[in-house]
Amino acid sequence: MSQRLNYMQQMPAPFKQLVTLSMGLKDSSLEPELLPLVEIRASQLNGCAFCLDMHIKQATIAGERPLRLHHVAIWRESPLFSARERAALLWTETLTRIPEAGVSDAVYAEVSAVFSAAELTALTWQVSTINTWNRLNVAFQSVPGSQDQAFGLDKAGLI
Repeated sequence: MSQRLNYMQQMPAPFKQLVTLSMGLKDSSLEPELLPLVEIRASQLNGCAFCLDMHIKQATIAGERPLRLHHVAIWRESPLFSARERAALLWTETLTRIPEAGVSDAVYAEVSAVFSAAELTALTWQVSTINTWNRLNVAFQSVPGSQDQAFGLDKAGLI
């Protein structure tokens, strides 16, 4: 698989703005260990190999346990996630694969029961942003691991 074109070079200004948005979301009141789970699950659902590879490496560097990373795909059956993590993963799945009827009141109630208004807004921005990254990298077939050295991901020791 080879990358079709480098969208980062083709339009550097929007790329930098998306990076700025992504970095700004890390300053929300959401716990830092929650965000990689969202990024990983959306990337799994979207079939984004580049982002899935990147976020697993980032989570590993941050100290996430390997078994939890393996269980993201089966989070509903796994005992390894908290109520907040489960709600975040539910919200991620719902917004990544928006149902034809939209977000149900039941899903909204379940998620808003564990997140404040500010946290739910931050989570929604996080899901929206990773979905944008996924679409860019899927469209242009970005090669997993191709930016590891530039992004410091070689430190994960997963090569």
